[in-house]
Amino acid sequence: MKKITLTICLLLAVAANAQQEKGIIGYANWLDNWTEFKPQKTESKDANQILAGNITENTKLMKKNVYILHGNVYVTNNSVLTIDPGTVIIGDAATKGTLIITKGSKIMAEGQETDPIIFTSNASMKKAGDWGGLVILGDAPINKFGSVGSYNMDLDPALTVYGGNNAASSSGILKYVRIEFAGRKVKGADAFNGLTVAGAGNKTVLENIMVSFSGGDSFAFYGGDVNASQLVSYKSINDDFKITQGAQCRLFNSLAVRSSYLSSNKDGSRCLEVKAYEKKNETDFTKKSTFVSASNLTLLNDSENIKADVQSGLVKEAIYVGENTALELKRSVVSGFNPAVLLDSKTEMNADNLKKIKFEEMFFNQCTGNIFTENNTDNSDLENWYGNSIFSNVYSQTDNKETFVDIYNAKRPDYRLQLGKITASSGR
Repeated sequence: MKKITLTICLLLAVAANAQQEKGIIGYANWLDNWTEFKPQKTESKDANQILAGNITENTKLMKKNVYILHGNVYVTNNSVLTIDPGTVIIGDAATKGTLIITKGSKIMAEGQETDPIIFTSNASMKKAGDWGGLVILGDAPINKFGSVGSYNMDLDPALTVYGGNNAASSSGILKYVRIEFAGRKVKGADAFNGLTVAGAGNKTVLENIMVSFSGGDSFAFYGGDVNASQLVSYKSINDDFKITQGAQCRLFNSLAVRSSYLSSNKDGSRCLEVKAYEKKNETDFTKKSTFVSASNLTLLNDSENIKADVQSGLVKEAIYVGENTALELKRSVVSGFNPAVLLDSKTEMNADNLKKIKFEEMFFNQCTGNIFTENNTDNSDLENWYGNSIFSNVYSQTDNKETFVDIYNAKRPDYRLQLGKITASSGR
């Protein structure tokens, strides 16, 4: 009898600790405590400290103060900016405040799950693009000529250089950080991103970062050698994760939630955009091209009427893979797009390219077509290739409410896949 009781207890313990293997994972919902899905409704604190101009020596921002970024603020001279858990930094909407960590300097922003560091807007009616965003510039390799680039917005060109030869460098730590309503538009140029990481080395720590309501991309990685996990992009106007300029990027256990009605790109905005370069004539093709290894991503269009949005043309692809790039995507969920994946029209469908573009153990749900080449409506070859049982990809047409644990919970949504969903029909 004791053996039977023990066996039942063990089985119950296993069930209680079970987790879905695809999409974002965790025995508990790791979004709890530190994220905020309705930042418009949180009241702005009044700033009592101003950050302006250049920070040229080691500086610490403390939770007891509220800081306002006035215009473009540069951390220079190999200085370290340390930010205590729970500190609030406000991007000034009037001067479009932006924080730039220049090459050689560091940001040490290590919040806590119950006490995150918050970058937000001071506008009375908060909206995407109220302020600039956070820019981190490092000295890891990029694939531009001369191994150097410049973040050419309306910033000081002498202070926005990035790139070098130090793949193992550190630009600091971002952990348990929220960035809200960033991504201001620059006249005659693109928009800033919520978080821009350019030429950062692999000793840089990027974990548990949420970018919400960005007027540009949520996360943009220009070159560098980057590890990132538990990133959250919520309702970005542009791309959720943009990776380019020869970045060697490993992305794990991260979430992108899109709205059908938010898009600024003429090509449509994507959850994941992987490209070799921004400008071909500035690219040194003797250097490493962009390589992304990603697993346990959840890429979701949370529209309540996906089919209607697809028919109206509001929904585009979730993933775009440019020419001369490599993407390995595993154990991830793509739900509610048209189609799931689009490959650049210049990418030839040959053995070499198919080895560089991998989709394995995927869960494609509510997608109108799965993997296509740009400007080609016949995707039978790609469907046959990626539909091969060796890749263990799963296809489903289940609505969001049944697919995810609790995504319509206003305060604490849970975007993990419901247990058992990987047993869905594999028919295409």
